[in-house]
Amino acid sequence: MMGQQAGGQERLFYSFNLEDHVPAGHLLRGIDQCLDLRELRQHLTEYYSHTGRPSIDPELMMRMLIIGYSYGIRSERRLCEEVHLNLAYRWFCRLGLEDAVPDHSTFSKNRHGRFRESGVFRWMFDEVVRRCMVAGLVKGEGFAVDASLVAANASHQHSVAPGEHCDWNNPQIDTRAMREYLAALDDEDLAAAPSRKVSLSDPQSRWTAATGGIAFFAYSTNYLIDTAHGVILDVEATPAHRTMEVESTKTMVERVEEHFDLKPERLIADTAYGTAPMLGWMVEEKAIEPHVPVWDKTERKDGTFERDEFQWDEAADEYRCPRGHALRRQWRPFKNARTHVTKADTVIYRASERRCTTCPMKPRCCPNMPFRKITRSIHESARDVARRIATTAQYQRSRCERKKVEMLFAHLKSILKLDRLRLRGLSGATDEFTLAAIAQNLRRLAKFVAQAPPLQGIRAST
Repeated sequence: MMGQQAGGQERLFYSFNLEDHVPAGHLLRGIDQCLDLRELRQHLTEYYSHTGRPSIDPELMMRMLIIGYSYGIRSERRLCEEVHLNLAYRWFCRLGLEDAVPDHSTFSKNRHGRFRESGVFRWMFDEVVRRCMVAGLVKGEGFAVDASLVAANASHQHSVAPGEHCDWNNPQIDTRAMREYLAALDDEDLAAAPSRKVSLSDPQSRWTAATGGIAFFAYSTNYLIDTAHGVILDVEATPAHRTMEVESTKTMVERVEEHFDLKPERLIADTAYGTAPMLGWMVEEKAIEPHVPVWDKTERKDGTFERDEFQWDEAADEYRCPRGHALRRQWRPFKNARTHVTKADTVIYRASERRCTTCPMKPRCCPNMPFRKITRSIHESARDVARRIATTAQYQRSRCERKKVEMLFAHLKSILKLDRLRLRGLSGATDEFTLAAIAQNLRRLAKFVAQAPPLQGIRAST
């Protein structure tokens, strides 16, 4: 028969336990088992006053932020509402049914204040990585690096072009992001890479476009991952500029080596990271195998001799053409008068004009020039190492492993909903990318722990 809900007087007493209403396989249970914030207060002690009213517990705010970035809730206002309503969120935040949820304005004050000044997000990211290392998710053999564009919180309608007049002292654009931009104008990297447009809302973002797409203001999130289980070992925010993305690799590799005493045997990346200076840094300075395609623009499409058809003689420091004639260093002052290195860190080798003029192979070698020239990078030996590695079976496996970092970017944008930033400025992008990387590592660690013996008694800092 049809049932009917019983009405009448409400019950005066209830027996309710949050623990009983959170499923055993819930993601937050796994994250809670992996998360260790006992040292958080010690890390933030000097940034809080010793007098006055007690503040909101920083661990509560950090747990709420973890929930937000784990479930794609980046609006502080909505996050507070969700924690207020969701029983699992309350349980994870150690809140009872009658405990008040912090106001959304509390997050803004702490994010731009003591949290940013103390570097607490980077501290927590490192602690989670150490936790992954303890669990055996990090092998330290192969690293992969890549970058992905994320739209900035800026509109092209509120921007100026280079040379266009703008009153930078206008109070309407005197924002935290603008002050950060003006303070960083002396940075050589920013000065060397001018943008076509400057956003007045977020001037450190760059006007860029994905391949074949529409241009927009964006930042790049750079991931350095361990290829064994796809754990993010480091994350770096940069303006959306290819040179800055590549250079951030050096920062991340050296920081991982300093913080975790990890240096990979091989580094996997795409062609953008295969420039001569980058390969030279990997091979000559860090002794890392570059599993990277070589960035090579020497290919000729007119049917003339390629550079590979000229034989290099290391001992004599010269090239030999197919006819056996020598191409020696071009004697003219360059960047370094002693070694005759150009500003592009290359050495030019040229043949004898007299021999080239009478050579029967001139139409196939240098038909439009009086003599043949070859440009050789000072890092050519490192490029040769990368070319030899590209012929191995391990290199082919590395090309497949590189997809793991691309999958993390897909997860970042489709599941965690970080396809557009909310915070402005490079520091805001750094905070958001770091929190998202923390959430991704915690989700991966929680799933691994759910299938393995519990990590009881293991501290992240051990």
